[in-house]
Amino acid sequence: RVARVGGTGGFDYVYADTVNRRLYVPRTGPGGRVTVYDLDRLDSVGTIANTNARGVAVDVASGHGYASSKPLAMWDARTLAPMHTVDVQGGPDGILADPFNGRIWVFSHGAPNATVVDGATGAVVGTVDLGGAPEQAVSDGRGHLYVDIEDKDNIAVVDARTLAATTHYDLAGRGGTCAGLAFDVANRVLFATCRNPATMVALSADDGHVITTLPIGVGTDGAAFNPATREVFSSNGDGTLTIVRENTPTDFVVAQTVRTTPGAKTLTLDARSNRVLLIAAEYGPPTAPPPAGAPPGRPNRGPMVPGSFAIWVVGR
Repeated sequence: RVARVGGTGGFDYVYADTVNRRLYVPRTGPGGRVTVYDLDRLDSVGTIANTNARGVAVDVASGHGYASSKPLAMWDARTLAPMHTVDVQGGPDGILADPFNGRIWVFSHGAPNATVVDGATGAVVGTVDLGGAPEQAVSDGRGHLYVDIEDKDNIAVVDARTLAATTHYDLAGRGGTCAGLAFDVANRVLFATCRNPATMVALSADDGHVITTLPIGVGTDGAAFNPATREVFSSNGDGTLTIVRENTPTDFVVAQTVRTTPGAKTLTLDARSNRVLLIAAEYGPPTAPPPAGAPPGRPNRGPMVPGSFAIWVVGR
């Protein structure tokens, strides 16, 4: 299913609030805002205005939503009513709600790498040096976070109690420039999706040893694990969704490669319906050659085609 919802502005992460049945899509640039859709019908239900953000997270315990803008926007996730803003340093990018202690983790490629906010009050409780540029993060719900460090080709292990990185799992040349991270919490297996080479690296969350690697599409920027179906997903900028099946905690296979659309490189999982949702738009022809050193899988493109922005839904 494809819902062409249109709208202007750039975009990065997409986020499904499965409790309140909302889908959040931040739109960047002039007129920056977070657009909100009904997660089931995909029709518009509201906007978080004056918010130039890259991502969204919702703290389920307090019912508060946060956007990785500067300052952070905070709202009531049930009504979408604005609450207040939170001043932070760095360049807010990725964001994660940690159910362990109801805190919001805001990630930045520059210092501080992570800013930690109390989900109930919005108070900043500390910052964390992750030793590099963080991308996606996951929580085990028991006091540990795992963050892929894109420019160091490793996974940072973070103590959520002390707000400190305790170790880093080196991917040992099996995957580089990793931008997506998924987690089978029950079996303690991490899945890092990487761009160079284009691989999914499965590794132990307990000691970091690499279990296996599998091929994925080019230009990954997101990953998710569905415990109900034992599937791992990698959304790739080349217009594919790689689906890996977990046969056992040590046996994995690429089960399917689904054709989506070029640029659909981020995803979110609606675990209630077992659907994966991705976002993308169409672009005109490029007006200049690609810049030197452009990452693999990043398209060289012209202006966005008006009205082309769409939500892609992949179901079983």
